[in-house]
Amino acid sequence: MDWSGTPNAEVRALLEAFAAQGVQPFDRMSVLQARVSVSASTRIGGPRTEVADVRDLLVDARLPVRVYHPSPGSPLPLVVYFHGGGFVAGGVAVADRACRGLAVAAGVVVVSVEYRLSPETPFPGPQEDCVAAVRWAVAHAAELGADADRLVLAGDSAGATLAASTSRTLRDGGGPVVVHQLLVYPTLAPPRGRTTPSLVDNAADFSMTTASLDWFWDHHLAGAPATPEAAPLLATDLAGLPPTTLVVAEFDPLRDEGVDYANALEAAGVPVTLHAVPGTIHGFWWMAGALPEAAELTAWLGTHLRAVLA
Repeated sequence: MDWSGTPNAEVRALLEAFAAQGVQPFDRMSVLQARVSVSASTRIGGPRTEVADVRDLLVDARLPVRVYHPSPGSPLPLVVYFHGGGFVAGGVAVADRACRGLAVAAGVVVVSVEYRLSPETPFPGPQEDCVAAVRWAVAHAAELGADADRLVLAGDSAGATLAASTSRTLRDGGGPVVVHQLLVYPTLAPPRGRTTPSLVDNAADFSMTTASLDWFWDHHLAGAPATPEAAPLLATDLAGLPPTTLVVAEFDPLRDEGVDYANALEAAGVPVTLHAVPGTIHGFWWMAGALPEAAELTAWLGTHLRAVLA
């Protein structure tokens, strides 16, 4: 794959604006500052897609989810979505625009999960929340207007990591059966000690730095070693995982591990669609007000998932 391009004009303008505003890398922030910074990303999220029915519910009286149904009365495929934010930040409200767009573009019911965050709840707590939310959504699919036999796990960044880990947990723990997983620029293992070209070339110049990635993982693991259960890139038992769509961005330090994971899945016999987005950066899907690639990705995912789930 040719990664010899340059960041596009919109990306350059956005990065210049971040610099002018004094935006710091996450590893130079406190946890609360990081959460405020991620929440502020909604300012460049673009317009909200109208969805026919949006409901806030509780899983087991403790775990908030937001459910998007674009066509009430029609049983649609069920997508359980886990937001990004480095395991430390983000939430249902920050991911709202992406989930709205995905629900309408793909014609699916999206259940967006407000899993607990680190460092207050380090691994495995967030993943336990994700597993519980999937099982609840399947058990209540009829009430949600969803088809549990067409279950997709999806997420971006740290949320994609949780989706991949949850897929392995459900495969090994009696289901439910996941028919597809959608992983948008996942962070699949701590970067410390690894030297892939994307980690080296994109270490410090773009919206996500390798030092920030280590900072996120340090909070998530809380001193425990990285294991395949937390870091899917370390897993060797990938056979039997669901067909996978994996999205990578050219100027993202996580790009190469996404490609490596796609290759490992294929080697294990898992069908994979790798969708590479040139010229852009980590987190671009939440930046539709500034980067055209965000809306383009939503449209592509909509067409792709409709075909996959038909």
